[in-house]
Amino acid sequence: MEYLKHNITLVSFPILLVLLFQEAIAQNQAKDIEIQILKQDSLFWHGYNTCDIKLQSQLISDDIEFYHDKGGVTLGKAAMIASIKNNLCSSTFRLRREPIDGTVQIHLLRSVDSIYGALITGEHIFYLKEENKNERLDGRALFANLWLLRNGKWLMSRVLSYDHGPAKYINRRKEITLTRKMLQSYEGTYKGPQSGEIKVSVKDKHLSLTIGSKSFEIYPETEGVFFMKERDLTFRFINDDKLGKKVVICEFGDIVEEAAHFQQ
Repeated sequence: MEYLKHNITLVSFPILLVLLFQEAIAQNQAKDIEIQILKQDSLFWHGYNTCDIKLQSQLISDDIEFYHDKGGVTLGKAAMIASIKNNLCSSTFRLRREPIDGTVQIHLLRSVDSIYGALITGEHIFYLKEENKNERLDGRALFANLWLLRNGKWLMSRVLSYDHGPAKYINRRKEITLTRKMLQSYEGTYKGPQSGEIKVSVKDKHLSLTIGSKSFEIYPETEGVFFMKERDLTFRFINDDKLGKKVVICEFGDIVEEAAHFQQ
């Protein structure tokens, strides 16, 4: 009996090794497929951001379906390409899409032992670039892209973009410390055509702006330049013999207000 057990162990051990080897091969193959599909997906969105319609056309299936919770349904490659060409790539604005780091996941789809597709899900944001204006963060949404293996090629076959809404502003500017004397040099009342009277005062290590009944806090980025942490607004204080004393307010890098200092 002990001899039989010993022989069974000797036989089963090589089988176990073979099974483990086959499993490792399958895992490596799955990982290679994930990398390949993610690369294809990245190429498609590169084409989207650069209006490379030819590249996009090569990466989508003839029967593609695009579902958008604001823009409706687009069916078929011809309609999809026409929509891109006549809207995104022909007007006075451009959209740039970026996936949000940490949200993207890929789920492989199998039939028995073969992988026939993959679903890529996550959250993405869009930047708007209008003619003669700086690019600005415009919105966010959730997405799900279905890639299928068609005649040996991975093609995007279904696209869902939904839950669209405003994108949360992410401040990347760094606050510095200015002397109180320097901060006090910006104090006073300024008046602009859009905002009316703007009262500027020192608050702790930064400035406070009061417009009507509302107050906002702005923080020094460099000497003379302040920013809001909640929105992409900057305030550049100028004190020049020729230009006078004023504050220039920019949103997304574009000037939206110039308010001159005046004595009350």
